[in-house]
Amino acid sequence: MTRGTPAAIAARNATTPIPVVIVGVGDPVGQKLVASLARPGGNITGLSAAVTDLYPKRVQLLKELVPRAARIGALLNMSNPALPAQSKLVESAARSLGIEPQLLDVRTAHDLEPAFDAAGVLRIDGLIVGLDTLTQANQRIIVELAAKRRLPAIYASTEFVGGLATYGVEYTEMYRRAAGFVDKIFKGATPAELPVEEPTKFELIINIKTAKTLGLTIAPSLLLRADRILG
Repeated sequence: MTRGTPAAIAARNATTPIPVVIVGVGDPVGQKLVASLARPGGNITGLSAAVTDLYPKRVQLLKELVPRAARIGALLNMSNPALPAQSKLVESAARSLGIEPQLLDVRTAHDLEPAFDAAGVLRIDGLIVGLDTLTQANQRIIVELAAKRRLPAIYASTEFVGGLATYGVEYTEMYRRAAGFVDKIFKGATPAELPVEEPTKFELIINIKTAKTLGLTIAPSLLLRADRILG
């Protein structure tokens, strides 16, 4: 079982006979991990996080959270094979809203603070934080840097405790469902015939305490759409 696109690609390259259950891959078809979601066709199946498709929605939500935003940054690890496509979606979504996008490429933990320094120089008004191993491993640092720079940010996972907002899938439920795939394979099912599942539920979480710290007033209409309100 693998989590994320780089691990899934590594498993694909390492073996064809051993069944692989993937979790949290943004675009399994686009990354050529499976032939199709309905009929994977090889030794790989599991759960797509539909991560790539969610980035335009995060751009829209960030604009609602920070209506004055004229320039947003995308904090992305471009060494992750899944992120270049996501970067393009952020860019096109931002431009469609009249917002100037700026890529902040971070490939190691040492790149994080310079990226936030660059955000200040570039006068970025809000931040989209990409989801991958690097950002997850350094979630506390990222949230702290955003707070220090007074930079509103939207994240993809509830692991980023204290962030302004989160919009994404429920990963805990996804991990539970992955166990079901493993069970079916142990009982004789073949990955080629087990359809890849896509998430059906997405969560919007807004942290009111962080919003007040940043001097933001969240529109009541947005609060009504939130699944959870913190603070």
